[in-house]
Amino acid sequence: MNKGRFAVPAAVTDWVTAVGVAALLLGTGLSGPHPAGGHQLVGTALLAAGGLALAARRRAPLAVLAVTGLCAVGYLGAGFEALSVPYLIAVYGAVRAGRRTAALAASAGLLAVLHLTALLLREGSAREVVAQARSTLELAWLIAAFAAGEAVRQAERRADEAERTREETARRRADEERLRIARELHDSLTHQISVIKVQSEVAVHVARRRGERVPEALLAIQEAGREASRELRATLEALRDDGTTPPHGLEHIPDLVQRFQGLGLAATLMVEGRPHAVPAAVGRTAYRIVQESLTNVARHAAATTASVRIDYRPDALAIRVDDDGKATLHPVPTSGLGLLGMRERVTALGGRLHTEPRSTGGFTVQAELPTTGTS
Repeated sequence: MNKGRFAVPAAVTDWVTAVGVAALLLGTGLSGPHPAGGHQLVGTALLAAGGLALAARRRAPLAVLAVTGLCAVGYLGAGFEALSVPYLIAVYGAVRAGRRTAALAASAGLLAVLHLTALLLREGSAREVVAQARSTLELAWLIAAFAAGEAVRQAERRADEAERTREETARRRADEERLRIARELHDSLTHQISVIKVQSEVAVHVARRRGERVPEALLAIQEAGREASRELRATLEALRDDGTTPPHGLEHIPDLVQRFQGLGLAATLMVEGRPHAVPAAVGRTAYRIVQESLTNVARHAAATTASVRIDYRPDALAIRVDDDGKATLHPVPTSGLGLLGMRERVTALGGRLHTEPRSTGGFTVQAELPTTGTS
């Protein structure tokens, strides 16, 4: 556990590393063979610049790779002999960032340029010149920097994959828990609500047969029992979507509209835009929105017509359901579990849901579901 540890900002770490490497490079270069006069000033500046460039290695790994390589060529040509530690660190950073090809090509080119610079600008035999170039960029150290960067990159990728796996496992366990709760709700609540519903209906039936006045409270219990039974059935259906039956999607909406037409509702379906494949979660949510909207129309709105419009957009799927029921501008219908369930489904996908009475009478349900980045 590292909750109590002090976290150092990455920018501070980068600057500390850059200043430390610059100081190390200056100490190495000035303590060994080096020129005097103007060449010394130029070489010293390049030694410092190569180290300080590492402060930007996280933000611009390729640019830092180029700068440190040019600085190494420059101070070698000026007469300094020092291992280019900044370039090795830049190679490590570039490979860690996934720029292996660029790092490999830059390193191969730098090795050739260093040898050519030593041959042209440094004095001595060919063996001495090659040794001077190798002292600036040793091949073994270069391979080690590549290996270290690749090892860290692979480790970070495995860590990210493990994190995704943990999230998927947690999501699967949550789904299993929802299914278990749904089954328990079914066992514990459905029976009790059914008993209340049956008893109230029997009491109303007996009172009417005797010619007695049915109490308003009893009628309210009867209606509440029917409504609770319907809402519980719809809620449990959503919770128990465990994959045992094929989930409904966009392709099932025409059949759904046709079923409501058979119940006496003049329902129509219009499809706009160019149909294209959408994520399964979007298709399921679109079906549930249309299903719940038409169910509410048939139960509560006393409507004769309803229209369903599905609009395929490049990055979203828009659904609109209108009816000509009794809703008006002023009284707002009570949001039951159906509307809450629709809103939760749409919000979970990062979409938007809008419900309101229409100015010409009736009610409208509009939803916009993003189809990019949705699983």
